[in-house]
Amino acid sequence: MSIQAPTARLAVNRLRERLPLDGPTIDRFIERFGCPIIEGERATFLYRGDVDEVWVRHRVVGLPDPLPLKRIGDSDLWSVTTVLPEGSRVEYQVEIRKGEHYERFNDPLNPRLAHSPMGSSSVCAAIGYRVPDWVAFDPEARQGTLVEEQIRSKALRRDQPVQIYLPARFNRAQRYPLLVVHDGTDFLEFAAMKTVLDNLIHRLDVDPLVAVFVPPRDRLKEYPNHAPHARFIARELVPLLTERLPLVDTPEGRCLMGSSFGGIAALSTAVRYPGFFGSLMLQSASLVFTDIGFDHGGGPAFDPVVKFVNRFREKPSAVVDRIFMTCGVYEPLITPNRSMVPVFRHTGMKVRYTEARDGHNWENWRDRLGDGLSWIFPGPQKFVYE
Repeated sequence: MSIQAPTARLAVNRLRERLPLDGPTIDRFIERFGCPIIEGERATFLYRGDVDEVWVRHRVVGLPDPLPLKRIGDSDLWSVTTVLPEGSRVEYQVEIRKGEHYERFNDPLNPRLAHSPMGSSSVCAAIGYRVPDWVAFDPEARQGTLVEEQIRSKALRRDQPVQIYLPARFNRAQRYPLLVVHDGTDFLEFAAMKTVLDNLIHRLDVDPLVAVFVPPRDRLKEYPNHAPHARFIARELVPLLTERLPLVDTPEGRCLMGSSFGGIAALSTAVRYPGFFGSLMLQSASLVFTDIGFDHGGGPAFDPVVKFVNRFREKPSAVVDRIFMTCGVYEPLITPNRSMVPVFRHTGMKVRYTEARDGHNWENWRDRLGDGLSWIFPGPQKFVYE
């Protein structure tokens, strides 16, 4: 991917002036500019190949999907230019048609990839987007420890695996706040969360804390307002950890976090056990609701979510002291998340809400961890009175 200074004429348009194009000319163009080509607030996607049709496939609300590319002259080079505002980050793939054959894959001209439980995608970053420096491994940061355990749960009627993060220089003479992370395995694998915690604690942005990473077994069943799941978290997991570890045994020392359906799991657990947790960290939470009727458009998996959110909106209550919320402006959940901010605030809960020019993905959630965790559990560098 190449970032160019904005000019009156886009690079691809200057290339068109040189028609007809031969192979070496196209080779030099791609070698010079890369793909996608970022020029001001314009992104040009390229594909090279002998095909009948090409599209950029994405999940960016506000842009056509699929986004069709057009052949440049009689060459085998295809392109499309679209708006990409400053600070944006977009995940996408390429789809081609050759005769009756369709195929979808990552952009062969773009080496930058993002990974998730669903696989990988190509990444297009606009001018102004930077991966936070606390995401990368820092050899100077003291490393915490991850301990794997199996916890017998009566509520879930099974052994539940968890991974417990202990900060560097863990000291049983101190008391530590507790962070409970839904989709814990995915946060560790796809949001580099152990590295992020090590770095933020080392830099004094976040207070040393204990985190427990909890993976679901049946996510669509256990996360949308599931009583056994909430009972496991509040009545089994947290008490057990409090008994074993030197934790702050007060609500302000406990935070529940989750993204997407995990955000609903965090909120619904707090609703079932009001006052037990002091804070929530909700990232792109699936806060889908209906104001009239029952057609929410999310499919059967969202039925219990909508029922829960509708009921909370009818009788909102302060279940924690503070909520940190974040959502990507390019995802469909942006509207319900924006709508829930005043509902939460009306109860007296303090809400910090942030948006990013990104979508429903793990790198978006990773990039927001610094702001969220430093607000919920501020270290000496971030501790301010508000």
